[in-house]
Amino acid sequence: MSTDATAPPGIVLVGARGYGLHHRATIDRLVGLGVCTLTAVVDPTLDADEDGGVPVVDDVAAARAHWPVDVVVVAAPIAAHLPLALSALEAGADVLIEKPPVTTRAALATLLDAERRTGRVVQVGFQSLGSHALPAIRDGSVVGTVRSAAAIGTWTRNQAYWDRSAWAGRRRVNGVDVLDGVVTNPLAHAVATALALVGCRRAEEVARVEVELYRANAIEGDDTSAVRVTTTTGREATAALTLCGPTEVLPSVRVRGTTGSAVLGYTTDEVTIDGVTHGLGRTDLLENLLAHRSRGDALLVPLVSTGAFVEVLEAVRATAPVQIDHPWVTWEGEGPARRPLVTDVEAVVERAADQGALFSEVGAPWAHAVRDEVLDELVVDGVPVASVLDGAGTIPTSSPRPYLHPVRTLGGTVVSAHHPPDHDWHCGVGIAIPDLDGVNCWGGRTSVHGEGYVWRDDHGRATVPHAERHGPSLQQEVRWQRPDRTVALHEDRTLAWRPVDAGWELTWSSSFRVPGDAVVRLGGPGSNGRVGAGYGGFTWRFPPCSDVTVRTATASGEDAVHGSVAPWIEWTAAFEGAAATVRIEAQGHEDPWFVRMAEYPAIGSALAWRTPALVRPGIPLVRSFRATISDGPSGVGAGSGAGRTLGG
Repeated sequence: MSTDATAPPGIVLVGARGYGLHHRATIDRLVGLGVCTLTAVVDPTLDADEDGGVPVVDDVAAARAHWPVDVVVVAAPIAAHLPLALSALEAGADVLIEKPPVTTRAALATLLDAERRTGRVVQVGFQSLGSHALPAIRDGSVVGTVRSAAAIGTWTRNQAYWDRSAWAGRRRVNGVDVLDGVVTNPLAHAVATALALVGCRRAEEVARVEVELYRANAIEGDDTSAVRVTTTTGREATAALTLCGPTEVLPSVRVRGTTGSAVLGYTTDEVTIDGVTHGLGRTDLLENLLAHRSRGDALLVPLVSTGAFVEVLEAVRATAPVQIDHPWVTWEGEGPARRPLVTDVEAVVERAADQGALFSEVGAPWAHAVRDEVLDELVVDGVPVASVLDGAGTIPTSSPRPYLHPVRTLGGTVVSAHHPPDHDWHCGVGIAIPDLDGVNCWGGRTSVHGEGYVWRDDHGRATVPHAERHGPSLQQEVRWQRPDRTVALHEDRTLAWRPVDAGWELTWSSSFRVPGDAVVRLGGPGSNGRVGAGYGGFTWRFPPCSDVTVRTATASGEDAVHGSVAPWIEWTAAFEGAAATVRIEAQGHEDPWFVRMAEYPAIGSALAWRTPALVRPGIPLVRSFRATISDGPSGVGAGSGAGRTLGG
């Protein structure tokens, strides 16, 4: 290994595929100019010992056996950014890291501290911030003092894009926030550029962040979103973005100042003023980092300058994306080429950019900006274990209704999910009825005998006009309503909670009453002819989990437990690495258990497995359950009671 102090700095490229190919081309060009040397490549997808004659190694430490490591370029998945950058700094290298550098305020603080402690620097790969157009606009000669900047991005992405990696479209992977969506990844440059143009780059320069996140794709993240950042000086940076447009248009930022306006095409470094377009260049960020090392040039995107962008990510992290309701989405293509088109999304994005507004403020028909209201909190031994939500944040075709989420163990492990990308209408822990006298109070497509699942305008909702709290007990009056808001069914719901040796216990009792003199039919796909599809009634949707065991007293596994009748059902799994167990006991009834493991994680008690449940005048229909929520694997014995399978 050379130790010549005059030798060109050695670079290690971490991540040779995807955007890493762009970095490789830049590095090869600079190597040809004698500016640097490519010491090694780190990429677990490469099997060969060399990549184009360059050593392939396991990590930065191993690269030192081949040449000095002065700069590490990180083009790895988002979840790996922080540990890779930390290890590179600790090894004495400067870092060029892809955007976003990190996804949380705390992680940014950790990385900034490592910079200070090691004396090394981190440059963040917001390439657009190397554009010469930014200082030209910011110096006041183009539009005067900049007052606002509105980014606009209308792109299109198909299923292959979301299938390209295990983290694509995910908000959290293995306990780490990745927040992959339109704001934070494909059009992150639009947001960062708008922030830079209004002079808002550090966290302390942000006064307020507002976001509206939507998704048409079956992803956890957002694909159609609006952002508005108000700075401490009163300026505004906004972004109206989508990956669900009919065509892909070059993104731009509209800048308004005290003396005029301009449009920056930040991918082309072109500025248009009064219809005249001026082409400006940009400085490559790796070249800038190397110039910083050799002659002290100021970094164009130092880590601290991404604080404002990380504040946007904090707002994204705190906001769950809302599904765009199906009437406003059409689909084109098949298989990997399949993609959603949001109705009039180009016009909506245009209006939002012109007005510096959020989608709900410009009348987007799909902009469901209402959020769930927390009606109550369940607390056991001083620990919040569940929130009672009113369901107002649920879109109409997912049948809004009250439910519990998040439900936690006493140790803090979340064991419920709501609005998952596979079935937006799955709402935490609660009651849902697929066929309430012809009204869909479950959500999604309606199961029609002989036709399968079809979209119909038959979605109802459930509201809570009255509730009373008595210590660790909550009584709710629930009204199940038809699409015209008339009442189809009354429910008297009682929740009680208490600590037990295994963790904590939730008791749920629902008493259904008819609103008039007619019998009310509670059905679902099972009672409408679809064998084995007896969902509907009390349902518990779990978040992503692994190492799942589902069992009753005498049966184990999805096939054996699904459709069986037994006194209790138990679900044990690892949720982001933490084991937890949920055991549900049926009280006073023998409805079959409903189980899904392979398709999605959920259990429930089938209210209408083969035949509808009937609610008769003067005779309430009661369904009661006792659930025990525990940290750790199951500690419950097999117990007694026979299980049987009811077909399907």
